[in-house]
Amino acid sequence: MNVEKFKILRECNRTENVTQRDISRLCNISLGKTNKLFQSLLEEGLLIKENNGYVLTKNAHKLLEEYRVDNAIVMAAGFGSRFVPLTYETPKGLLEVFGERMIERQIKQLLEASITDITIVVGYLKEKFEYLVDKYGVKLIYNEEYDTKNNLATLYHVRHLLKNTYILSSDNFMTKNLYNTYEFESWYSAVKSEGETGEWCLFTDKKDRITNIEIGGTNAWHMYGPAFFNKEFSDKLVPLLEQAYFQPGTEDFYWEHILKDNLTELKMTINRQEPGVVYEFESLEELRDFDSTYREQSKNEVMSLLSFIFKVREDQIKNIKPIKIGMTNRSFLFEIDTKKYICRIPGEGTEKLINRAEEYQSIQAAMELNITENIIYIDPKSGIKISEFESDARNVDIHNEEEAKKWIGILKQLHESNIAVPHNFSLEKLILFYEEICKEKDAILFEDYSLVRARMGELLSIVKNMDKPKAFCHIDAHVDNFLVLPNGDMKLVDWEYAGMADPLIDLAMIYIYGQYDENQLEKILSYYFGEGGPTQEERLRIYIYVALGGLLWSLWALYKQSLGVKFGDYTLNMYRYSKKYYKKSMDLMGEMNYGFAKK
Repeated sequence: MNVEKFKILRECNRTENVTQRDISRLCNISLGKTNKLFQSLLEEGLLIKENNGYVLTKNAHKLLEEYRVDNAIVMAAGFGSRFVPLTYETPKGLLEVFGERMIERQIKQLLEASITDITIVVGYLKEKFEYLVDKYGVKLIYNEEYDTKNNLATLYHVRHLLKNTYILSSDNFMTKNLYNTYEFESWYSAVKSEGETGEWCLFTDKKDRITNIEIGGTNAWHMYGPAFFNKEFSDKLVPLLEQAYFQPGTEDFYWEHILKDNLTELKMTINRQEPGVVYEFESLEELRDFDSTYREQSKNEVMSLLSFIFKVREDQIKNIKPIKIGMTNRSFLFEIDTKKYICRIPGEGTEKLINRAEEYQSIQAAMELNITENIIYIDPKSGIKISEFESDARNVDIHNEEEAKKWIGILKQLHESNIAVPHNFSLEKLILFYEEICKEKDAILFEDYSLVRARMGELLSIVKNMDKPKAFCHIDAHVDNFLVLPNGDMKLVDWEYAGMADPLIDLAMIYIYGQYDENQLEKILSYYFGEGGPTQEERLRIYIYVALGGLLWSLWALYKQSLGVKFGDYTLNMYRYSKKYYKKSMDLMGEMNYGFAKK
């Protein structure tokens, strides 16, 4: 049995009254060769001429069964960053094209080919896929590494399912069904590029076996769409997959890296597709070009809001790119008429942590000083914020003394501005609040928390009884929130926690957020207080605020972790500040003969 005879049997099996001319066209075999192959199949007792076509014999049916496709794996774990803001609420595979969700279209195509064993590997917004279990009888497998590793890990987690298996991406769209009940050999779908491409280009021998893979090429056939593994291929791939998975440095690998590096052992052919059959949308702009409904209405609330605010059609909102700023929000860049803007969408769980009405009040107050970014829109309920994007801005360089002095000087200007807002930043209230919501989630994991919490209670009592000023404070005035513009001006952004408080809290928060050493703290204090530095009582308040801030932000991060957000060693570092600066506070009070330290 060769591949051409197999294709003829497969077509005769699914198409009644098929002619040799039909087969020649469907299988892309010359008519003369088709005639010879039919003669051979008739002589081998695999085909019988009947009426106007051909039918398979029992032996032929038995032979085809050896090539039956066992199952399909649909990879749907990823985020789809090039489709923000749509993918903030909908996984890419669940986006609609011409009114049909991409993943559902592929599931239906598989079912049409009698492939009913379908597994979807999910990760990001996994719950969004659950309805497919009831609707189509699919199975879901969760890949917990979806946000840290590439699709090599996705395939590793379903390696036990690899047999005669289709491998699909949930966000592909095929205008015709590429799937079959039976497959002869492993293949990868491919289309031909016009001009240069950065895709994975395929080079083959005369029998269409892939002999080389290069990333990037010109006028080349490249990987595009689904793949099929036969059992022999799967059996050889799995040990290579396991080896690569545990090898350091492969976190960003695709499973195709294994294929690329092992083409001698892993036999795979090219499955060439005509233009207009397979689509992998790389951006919202590409999707708009294909499905014109996205030009005016993407059914996404944020896009609708941008369209309304700027009085433009959605297709005039271009070059959308996600950016990672801060630890609580999701933000993306976009352009309208070549002007760049940034849109901030509050992150997971922030509705409990941030009072958006208070943030709105703080921003309105800060705009009086002209020290914040140019804000186009802010919603005091949802917290969605749109502002102009400063393309050539950068963050403050703390090692540049002149720049660092200006940074702290602007903060001092804020404190001395006499601007007031109708809300306070209270360490005590926030610690109690975070503590309560952490307990609801069983998120407090520190063994000695009770002891540390009692000590923080001592510090709260001490600082509460100290005389101290109250001023408009930013609370989060670290270098990442200070933008240096090309003309040297500085802008202070991110006013989520701002409120009335002791201005020394700002200095403590800068120190712990930046995780600076004590020498850097002394420099910050010298920039703020001048050569004389802080008084002993001011230093004591700073130390106390460092300790209390460490507890506050460790609780904050523990709560966020309970929602699935990862912070690495951040919780450990913040908690350590609580312990270290409790001791430093007590030591300093001892030096000062402060009344509380004598007890």
